[in-house]
Amino acid sequence: MYSGKTAVIGDKDIVLAFKAAGMDVFAASDAESAEEVLKKQAKNYCVIFITEDLAAGMAETLEKYKRKAYPTVIPIPSSSGSTGLGMAGIKADVERAVGTDILFNKED
Repeated sequence: MYSGKTAVIGDKDIVLAFKAAGMDVFAASDAESAEEVLKKQAKNYCVIFITEDLAAGMAETLEKYKRKAYPTVIPIPSSSGSTGLGMAGIKADVERAVGTDILFNKED
């Protein structure tokens, strides 16, 4: 079922770079098409990177995958730069796990 493979979902510009690195890539132009790809490919990959701009439009779906062991879905910056979504998610997960902000050591 899971083979340890990694995939990337994003716009055509970003996925070409990952394809050159030997990863499986899936181009998506909007959150709806990215969500379809994610649902279809979730059983085939252990880790799926998805660009932050697409991930922002599918928060509910990504929350469902957070509760599952596989695949791990990780937002990454798109070709237009970072929105901070990926780092905010990591920060929230760490805070939930340890009870405090150990990454940035700031109080909100």
